[in-house]
Amino acid sequence: AGVKDDTFSVLDLAEYTKNRPWWRKMFAPSSGSSAEKYNVATQLVIGGVTGWCTGFIFQKVGKLAATAVGGGFFLLQIANHTGYIKVDWNLVQRDMNKAKQQLKFHSSGNKIPPEVKSTMDEVIIFLKKNVILTGGFAGGFLLGMAS
Repeated sequence: AGVKDDTFSVLDLAEYTKNRPWWRKMFAPSSGSSAEKYNVATQLVIGGVTGWCTGFIFQKVGKLAATAVGGGFFLLQIANHTGYIKVDWNLVQRDMNKAKQQLKFHSSGNKIPPEVKSTMDEVIIFLKKNVILTGGFAGGFLLGMAS
């Protein structure tokens, strides 16, 4: 009565997850688009509420970041003017020229890496399948940014 089966199948999780988008990891592959599951009003409400929350948070974080960056520049200018720090403008110019050269080198190819292209294609497919949800999100996001 006690025959034990010691055969196991090996699943390489790295390969399995590499080829799956993040939303299919969270939602089942058979979950389909939201258009198949919810009516139009529900999709608009879900998209609008999540968009408004995202826009509102984005606005608050943006103001905080702008204040921090502007205040930092202001303090650096005061420190430079009073003599606490000295800026080596030749070094700044040399670093800026290096950065310009790297930008010219990277932008000259105009090739999109295949990983980025496949991710963009998946996002576009997702957006096309969920047009109403996406529209609600965009409208909510703009309202959240305005409030």
